[in-house]
Amino acid sequence: MLGSQYKKSILLFPVIFWLFFFFIIPLFFVFIYSFLERGTYGGIQWNFTWENYQRLFDSLYLGILWRSFSAAIISTVICLLLGYPFAYYLARHRPRLRNVLLLLVVIPFWTNFLIRTYAWILILRTEGLLNTFLTFLNFPPLELLNTPVAIQIGLVYGYLPFMILPLYAALEQLDTALIEAAQDLGASPSRTFWHVTIPLSMPGILAGSMLVFIPTVGAFLTPDLLGGGKVSYIGNVVERQFKSARDWPFGSALSFMLMGIVLVGTVLYFRALQGSEEEIST
Repeated sequence: MLGSQYKKSILLFPVIFWLFFFFIIPLFFVFIYSFLERGTYGGIQWNFTWENYQRLFDSLYLGILWRSFSAAIISTVICLLLGYPFAYYLARHRPRLRNVLLLLVVIPFWTNFLIRTYAWILILRTEGLLNTFLTFLNFPPLELLNTPVAIQIGLVYGYLPFMILPLYAALEQLDTALIEAAQDLGASPSRTFWHVTIPLSMPGILAGSMLVFIPTVGAFLTPDLLGGGKVSYIGNVVERQFKSARDWPFGSALSFMLMGIVLVGTVLYFRALQGSEEEIST
């Protein structure tokens, strides 16, 4: 008995070591920094203050936070609307074509995210591929680059696979006998979809929504490149506080505020997941 517990401890040690030294300890320092003052030339001064957290309630930062959460919610909804039909088609199609389509979903991960974002700059800029095609069709060119629309396109493109894969996993395991039973009882295809398929795939919907929402709410690379620095999101503000303004305490407070909000969302996600599982089991 003791031997098996010792073996389990040995197997868990690398993970615990990694999380402790490269996540918990740095997070602890960020937490301490959030209560300190900014030095005259940047850095920190070891004077305790609440000012950093009080600044979070400034209308400027609340507006940026609202913009970030709005973009994350919109990205999540769009990814769900695009990803669900595709994942449903994958789960119901023959294996050979299914494997090809899954490969197409995974292929973007083989390329660096930065390179893929730069590719969208080439597509959306004034003389880019999109406007060249529109001009060929005698349509006026669109000014998309350096706008919130371009940022939204980049976020949806970058995180759509994170929605498709959990949805596919949930739909692929769906018991088709339940769908057939609903149809035998006289339920229409639309009624069967909304009252059987959707509830049974709810774990995949919740998992995909969290996997899209969490990284998009704190994204800074896509807004910085596709927004041209004209549109600020909370991730951009945090980055500037550490790199440009050298205001580490306020940047730490912003990071912890964002982390706290995301943590609350994660807790609500697990509760919703548990409730959906209990509903399905009953």
